[in-house]
Amino acid sequence: MNYNFTTAIGYLAGFLTTLAFVPQLVKVWRSRSTHDISLAMFIIFCIGIGLWLVYGLMIDSLPIILANTITLVIAFTILIYKIRYE
Repeated sequence: MNYNFTTAIGYLAGFLTTLAFVPQLVKVWRSRSTHDISLAMFIIFCIGIGLWLVYGLMIDSLPIILANTITLVIAFTILIYKIRYE
């Protein structure tokens, strides 16, 4: 498969999966409510995203590194709001 096409798919996948968390972050920020968010899920998710980031660094994959860095920041922010508002 063409490297450029493969890389483009990686960037697109990373962009979309990262973008998916933005509406949740906006909702939490506006409502100051995290009642319906699972604390355990977000802790596990942040750990998983952190491991994906480490993996991306280990294999030197920029799409994985960028997507997981941004996703980790967003998810960790939601996690902080969850802990703060509970």
